[in-house]
Amino acid sequence: MDWFDALPKVELHVHLEGAIPLPFLWTLIQRNGGDAEVPSLAALEQRFHYRDFHHFLRTWVWKNRFLRTLDDLSDVSEAVARSFAEQHIVYVEAHCSPIDVRDHGINIADAIRAYRRGLVRVPGITVGLIVDLVRNYGADEAERTLDAVLRVRDQGVIGIGLGGDELHYPAQDFAAVFARARSAGLHVTAHAGEGAGPPSIRHALTDLAVSRIGHGVRAIEDPTLVQELAERGIPLEVCPTSNLRTGIVRSFAEHPISRLRSQGVVVTVNSDDPAMFGCSLAGEFRRLVAEHHWSAQDVRATILAAVEASWLPTDQRESLRRSVIGDPAWLRTPTP
Repeated sequence: MDWFDALPKVELHVHLEGAIPLPFLWTLIQRNGGDAEVPSLAALEQRFHYRDFHHFLRTWVWKNRFLRTLDDLSDVSEAVARSFAEQHIVYVEAHCSPIDVRDHGINIADAIRAYRRGLVRVPGITVGLIVDLVRNYGADEAERTLDAVLRVRDQGVIGIGLGGDELHYPAQDFAAVFARARSAGLHVTAHAGEGAGPPSIRHALTDLAVSRIGHGVRAIEDPTLVQELAERGIPLEVCPTSNLRTGIVRSFAEHPISRLRSQGVVVTVNSDDPAMFGCSLAGEFRRLVAEHHWSAQDVRATILAAVEASWLPTDQRESLRRSVIGDPAWLRTPTP
């Protein structure tokens, strides 16, 4: 393990279904009937190349066809949690999309229980669940998903999110369900400023009253919005390689994360769908050092920003902060 691998890392924006290690996903596809278009693991890897953001969303839907049973969900969650532990990711707030497996006769509450069964099989890693209401299914389905979430909050559900097609399913449509989630004590975040521009971020802030923004990188197009995010201390869950692979930015070097950070915006670094994008949290920091000239102190400060932006209770957050600061990996010499 190099310095980046060994660092104690915190992930606030990763999707369980997008983090399935590819060898395990290949096994799962074979277990559930296979697909003539992916006759090998190499073909599966090629499947995860995208023309644009909407092509990525279609590929996401294709992949989820192979999550067919509660055992599949538990096994996937276990495999993902093991990958977190192997990468020395010490705390995770992970999105899950139980509504995406509904067509296989799995109800949402049972799906969430299955995710948790898999996660608890892996010691040494704490994973809070953020249930994605998924814009594309509409507000009525979001309400029904929230009903199920509230029945199984004891499964480590800490909040709700809103992913999917933000351009065609605006945040305003989900204001009522987010208000109900907040009143029930759940934390809230939303993907915004990824597939759509600054107005999408503004609606997430005003209509959904989110405490964090998933992605948010297109805020850079509106200096007034950047200033507002900085002044309000709204953390962005930034996923650089994801934005590159889906065509949101033209190159890693041009990614606005460093400009946002230099203007006072709280940024955290995340992997989003690491198996589908061929990235890792360590790899994101490695590239930021190499291509954005981040220092070791920049890496440390950003990891600690993720600790502070987490939804842990105050005492647990402080314990995590002390653990991260005291990790001996910081005494090693970083090598890009």
